[in-house]
Amino acid sequence: YQAQVRGLIPNFKTSLSTLPRGETRTIVQEENAVISVVEKTSSSVVAIGVTRRVVNPFDPFSLPRREDSTIGTGFVVSDQGIIVTNKHVVSEPGGRYTVITRDNQKYEVRKIYRDPILDLAIVQIDASGLKSLELGDSSKLKVGQTVIAIGNALGRFTNTVTTGVVSGLGRRVVAGDPFGGSVESLDNLIQTDAAINPGNSGGPLLNSGGQVIGVNVATTDQAQNISFAIPINSVKSIVDEFVTKGTVSRPFLGVRYRFISRDVAILNEVPQGVFIQEVVVGGPAQKAGVEAGDIITKINGEAVDNENKIAETIQKSSIGQRLELDIWRDGKELKVTATLEDLPAE
Repeated sequence: YQAQVRGLIPNFKTSLSTLPRGETRTIVQEENAVISVVEKTSSSVVAIGVTRRVVNPFDPFSLPRREDSTIGTGFVVSDQGIIVTNKHVVSEPGGRYTVITRDNQKYEVRKIYRDPILDLAIVQIDASGLKSLELGDSSKLKVGQTVIAIGNALGRFTNTVTTGVVSGLGRRVVAGDPFGGSVESLDNLIQTDAAINPGNSGGPLLNSGGQVIGVNVATTDQAQNISFAIPINSVKSIVDEFVTKGTVSRPFLGVRYRFISRDVAILNEVPQGVFIQEVVVGGPAQKAGVEAGDIITKINGEAVDNENKIAETIQKSSIGQRLELDIWRDGKELKVTATLEDLPAE
């Protein structure tokens, strides 16, 4: 009884001796794998900071003061000083951003690319000798495999390491602050139970080989051990183009839409497809004659049978390419041709 109260295990030596030797060796191997990844990659993980002008609202005669704070994480993808992070980390208008390396070297951000589709940003600093991380292949991920996250948890605890597994693939979440109006839908995300806190945003999600397989992007306050990351395969082409050209071009159709499933279509006696909620003024879709209220049923002859069909087709296309759209409008079927244009960065 006394042993149980004190939290002791009776016959501890006997119990330990009965453990299979293989299990003990496996635990040690897993620990060594994590340690190896952290030692290999942590020097390439950086903190993203911002400098704000703060005014005391209770003293109208006080002078504004500068305040520096760490707001997120990034990781090096090129020795040219190119770093990946989240768009929401560097979204403050007029903010002066800095990058702080693990050895406390501080660099001013001189260039920012904010992707208009993904919650992704690329920043560039004037630095040499930075070690870039190896980008993996997120298409080969399996639910249950080990992942490691590194980031600046809560903006205070630098190079925090957390581990977990891939909990799910192809997740769709709505991220942002619904009360502030900054809400966006993110598709095809990796779900993980590795602890990701505010400040971890933009950091790498790594596999046991030390390759980046995702960019940590969001967590939820509605449950524990549920966090999300952007698959690295969605990021690679953007990074490659920025490294090569110093800028990124994205094809643009100019519509906001909602998918109509087969059940909803039957219930409302309309065809399956995407319902156009808004058409960007002056965009390719409007120039082609697409109107709000239309339903796009086919794109390039293929049925729009899932909510990602339009986005995937556009992403695989190039600027200047023509898309054939089959449209249902007020009971009539129309065919229009839209020419994709370059979407300006935010």
